[in-house]
Amino acid sequence: MSRTMPQSTKPAPTILQQMGGTAGVVHAALPSIAFVAGDAVFGLAGAIAVALGTAAAIAVIRLLRREAVQPAVSGALGVAIAAYIAWQTGEAKDYFLLGIWMSLVLAVIFLASVLLRWPLVGVIWNSLNGAGHAWRDDTRSLYAYDVATLTFVVVFVARFVVQRWLYDGDQTGWLAVARIAMGYPLLVVALVVSYWAVRYSRRRLSSD
Repeated sequence: MSRTMPQSTKPAPTILQQMGGTAGVVHAALPSIAFVAGDAVFGLAGAIAVALGTAAAIAVIRLLRREAVQPAVSGALGVAIAAYIAWQTGEAKDYFLLGIWMSLVLAVIFLASVLLRWPLVGVIWNSLNGAGHAWRDDTRSLYAYDVATLTFVVVFVARFVVQRWLYDGDQTGWLAVARIAMGYPLLVVALVVSYWAVRYSRRRLSSD
């Protein structure tokens, strides 16, 4: 009589692992640090070159390590757009302008989704998992996704307010600090709340 060996279940990746681990967090911060350091030493043109070179080097390193290159490519594209804006205006602080206004745009979109009763956290998660729209018929599930979506709104508004204030004060160095400090750390908070909303909604729907 043959015995069936129990199948080993692979643990779900943590939030940090989904971001590329500690290396992914560091890689995301490096171009901004390189830009500010380059601006202090070489001026705007040198800062742009250093930031772009750093982003390209990160992409090459990830490729050589056979890691996912898509985040690095997306990051490099964002750095290139930010550098182009700074080059066109001739102001180093404008390197951060795209991210500042993107925070406001995202805050408006996420808030609008709650007001329209289609909270984006619920829409995105259930669409990616093919779960349909049953969660919208459960009032408590809908409220849970409202809370998660509004957490993202708070994160985006906080980023916009703080970084816009630093931008208006010509604090380029502190803009880099704010971008890093208000980047992944605040995103982790929003993802934790989203994880709670998903688990809560699943329990609600499975009990029906």
